[in-house]
Amino acid sequence: MVDHTCQQQVLHVHNLRDFFRSSIDDVLDRQGVRVEPQATQYVVNLMTMYARSESLFEHNEDVYGLRPLALMLADAADAPSSEARSQLLQRIGDVALFMGGFFIDGLADNAVDVDYYINMGESAYGSLSQEIRGTLRGDAFAPIYQELASKFSLVVDV
Repeated sequence: MVDHTCQQQVLHVHNLRDFFRSSIDDVLDRQGVRVEPQATQYVVNLMTMYARSESLFEHNEDVYGLRPLALMLADAADAPSSEARSQLLQRIGDVALFMGGFFIDGLADNAVDVDYYINMGESAYGSLSQEIRGTLRGDAFAPIYQELASKFSLVVDV
């Protein structure tokens, strides 16, 4: 388990992607967790992208924030195409992974706890992996999504 105590130190980094890569590799090694390099790179890219709030939060009408995962899942079920459904499933998995990993301590006292994010993320990535199999995108990404689904709680902990 990761020590989730708050450190009162600001780190200055020159390259955020390199910082996340190094940090994730260190934690994976310390915890003895094995994740394929492609899945690790996916998580590094996700963390780098979501470090900018405009990539994480949605701007719908007058509301700026995160849409509840359950509503995103309903949208995925009603998606007009498999491509739209795949994009929504990826968004659900990505948001669940980011929120569960970065805000695990803050979720402990909420009605929606980390188990909710883990279940939603596992399910979304697992469904996405099945959804895109047999496609060009699936040849590249289905194994990554399947690994993230099967090791979701471990990756959240990392």
